[in-house]
Amino acid sequence: MKKYILAMFVLTLCGACSSQLEQFSFTAISPDAVDIRDVPAVRYGMYNSVQNDPTVRSFILFDMLGGTIQSNTGTSRDLINATLSPLNATISSSWNGYFSALYQVNNMLDVANRFPEAELASLSKGEAHYFRAYIYFCLVTRWGGVPILRNNTLERVSRDPINAVWAFIEEDLDAAASLLGTASSYYYVSRDAAIALKARVLLSQGKKQQAAELAESLITGGAYRLDSFERIFRNTANTEIIFAFQNRTEESSINISDLFYTYGHPNRGQGAYKPTPETIALFADEDNRKAISLINIAGTECINKYPSGQTGRDPFIVSRIAEMYLISAEAQGRSLGVGRLNELRRFRGLADIFPANDEDYLTAILNERKRELLGENFMYHDLVRTGRAQEELGLLNHQHVLPIPGRELQLNPNLEPNPGY
Repeated sequence: MKKYILAMFVLTLCGACSSQLEQFSFTAISPDAVDIRDVPAVRYGMYNSVQNDPTVRSFILFDMLGGTIQSNTGTSRDLINATLSPLNATISSSWNGYFSALYQVNNMLDVANRFPEAELASLSKGEAHYFRAYIYFCLVTRWGGVPILRNNTLERVSRDPINAVWAFIEEDLDAAASLLGTASSYYYVSRDAAIALKARVLLSQGKKQQAAELAESLITGGAYRLDSFERIFRNTANTEIIFAFQNRTEESSINISDLFYTYGHPNRGQGAYKPTPETIALFADEDNRKAISLINIAGTECINKYPSGQTGRDPFIVSRIAEMYLISAEAQGRSLGVGRLNELRRFRGLADIFPANDEDYLTAILNERKRELLGENFMYHDLVRTGRAQEELGLLNHQHVLPIPGRELQLNPNLEPNPGY
């Protein structure tokens, strides 16, 4: 997305995001001064903000907490313990970043409602509803109940119940789907992107039949089909991506590759994180995802999905059709879903499997999600929502949600901490 000065609306945020609490922009105009000609600028600013404000580690946080990666100096459990602290910089920057992006999204909705006759108003409104749902999905799966902000406010707001947050997400996705159609590319939000995200949202709540129906509608709709990892993760036109952030070098701070590649790679990297031995062992030699998922650099295994190193920025995929196969397979259950699971496995070069019972089937699903979605921000939430987090990660009960950042609690007395932190 191209940068515009209007994209930099960093005015007063809600009372729930402290570092933004009483900051005012000195580089942008007031939202009240926006006129109909500014709708495209506000739209591009929204895309930019949603992509960049939560900071780079927010895009791999569920990998960091999900046991599939570890730091270059410790175990996966060390990484989990270090991250799950109210003072952790990744936790606080993600919280502030999501609420900063939410401020831009609510601005977009306000502008679109004020100028409904603008050429991009309806499209921008649909995109804003999608992005607000996406932001709240990120918030609720990290912190549980959070303040629902339909409009920007100066009030020090309280947290809403988790069920209300999920209902709000579904409401926004339905609004998005009603306003959106086919996008010009998968770097712009489409109706299908809203459907894909809603399938994920429904699965997260245990609404399996509805989740399967939406996933199947995308699988059988003809617009998408499984494609090779080389095409998906090497910025080549493909049939699998439903929506992704384009993540252009000139405007982005989201450089995941730098965190995964070591300095020994030709494109360099700081090598902050690497796959665990257990993750590496999941990939059989015949698995045609292996070469793009993993690479050995001077004896160190690295995640290979993001190839630019220090030299550029790679797209970040939000939704793709393989996830819909996995959602359908899980949601339909062992007897009906194993066909979709094996269809994906065969395409990736693996043999069919037929788990003997439901518990083994869930294990197979989660292992396939680890292979398919490594480095794409899924595993912690997958293990929490399926009740496997304590067993597989050794989490304590309170670690099934993240701590509210300590500074937020100091500056907003109406917030309540998550128990145990």
